Amino acid sequence: MILTMLLMLKLCTEVRVANELNARRRSFAAADSKDEEVKVASRRSFLDFDPHHFWQWSSFSDYVQCVLAFTGVAGYITYLSIDSTLFVETLGFLAVLTEAMLGVPQLYRNHRHQSTEGMSIKMVLMWTSGDAFKTAYFLLKGAPLQFSVCGLLQVLVDLAILGQAYAFARHPQKPALHAVHPAGTKAL
Repeated sequence: MILTMLLMLKLCTEVRVANELNARRRSFAAADSKDEEVKVASRRSFLDFDPHHFWQWSSFSDYVQCVLAFTGVAGYITYLSIDSTLFVETLGFLAVLTEAMLGVPQLYRNHRHQSTEGMSIKMVLMWTSGDAFKTAYFLLKGAPLQFSVCGLLQVLVDLAILGQAYAFARHPQKPALHAVHPAGTKAL
């Protein structure tokens, strides 16, 4: 699954870079502050951690470097702290919570645009049914509390997205009016 996600990230990076030929290219590596005006890609070193452009780099290799660095640091910390019950429980909870929050970016995007255009309702219904069955399984099998709480959170986020789809379908946003050139109709 991680390999598939990296391949999708590579494809997205290539498409975005092709579409942003005149935009400043970002990388995981460092650069000077003067390249705001630069329209051609500038190569940076591995040390660029500009928070305004994090995860918006121009090169797929920068993403791979970041993932490897994160994995190495997280693995080392886990190796050092593996005997700590508090660390292991916290790490497990954060993993489950991260999965529970997967729908939040879609929820936020829908809210920001006041629209669910382009979103598949069938896909969200499948998310909701999968999350509901998973949460029911956790509750019936007496899984640790964090699994049930995060499962319920996932179902609530899914239901909120479905609520947005219903609300925005009932009250569609009016299309923005475009400025008409005064001579536009005469020129045709």
